[in-house]
Amino acid sequence: MENFDASLSPYFKALLGTRDTRVKGWFLLDNYIPTLVCSIIYLLIVWLGPKYMKNRPPFSCRGILVVYNLGLTLLSLYMFFELVTGVWEGQYNFFCQGTRSAGESDMKIIRVLWWYYFSKLIEFMDTFFFILRKNNHQITVLHVYHHASMLNIWWFVMNWVPCGHSYFGATLNSFIHVLMYSYYGLSSVPSMRPYLWWKKYITQGQLLQFVLTIIQTTCGVIWPCTFPLGWLYFQIGYMISLIALFTNFYIQTYNRKGASRRKDHLKDHQNGSVAAANGHTNSFSFLENNVKPRKPRKD
Repeated sequence: MENFDASLSPYFKALLGTRDTRVKGWFLLDNYIPTLVCSIIYLLIVWLGPKYMKNRPPFSCRGILVVYNLGLTLLSLYMFFELVTGVWEGQYNFFCQGTRSAGESDMKIIRVLWWYYFSKLIEFMDTFFFILRKNNHQITVLHVYHHASMLNIWWFVMNWVPCGHSYFGATLNSFIHVLMYSYYGLSSVPSMRPYLWWKKYITQGQLLQFVLTIIQTTCGVIWPCTFPLGWLYFQIGYMISLIALFTNFYIQTYNRKGASRRKDHLKDHQNGSVAAANGHTNSFSFLENNVKPRKPRKD
């Protein structure tokens, strides 16, 4: 990757900055190839997994889902707490924060954001559980786009801007994931499902997260600091794409006609929970064609 950094024109170096040496030697960060290979394997499983499961009975996965969702809930809570305390200790500026201005607090943020990057690899399991449980209608364009892109984006973030202004979106997202994965975990227990009423508000929280991230990122453009502008422009564009996809999902899921059409779909649970919390309806057509109608499971 040193060659990649060296090949950048002065213009792009001004926009993106130079590679951050503080993460040199960190697991998975020295070379992009492992991240790329994991992403390709993920997409292959998304494509081939439903074909493999087509004539096989679905797996329940109930026990492992409880453990998986509890683990991600605790990891998200840890990241949120560490990011908030790191930002407080480093007296980060909301409007724009450079990557080399808070000393040891920057290193604390970097260490937490590495876990945030790595959690995006763990979250590939969301999709794999869909496939094993034959909930293929929950594998949407939004779902695959978000999961596959985040791991790759955060590899580059960790290598160029692993702290500073990068903290904000990750902090909000960690908080949302505390709510989301705790919801999924509780939904893995059938007796808890009648008491879970807040899935709609998780999606609203996600949309609010994207809007707030755009506002905070735009502050860095209007009142620039030493944080490279190119990353701010990219983040604004990526957040706009997520707002468009999540808004489309929200409208289709929660308006009256959409809710009526998807009444049966919403009985199935993403990771044991109702899929509507994370944009998992409106399936890829090739997945739908590979799935025969089946009686609803009680687990």
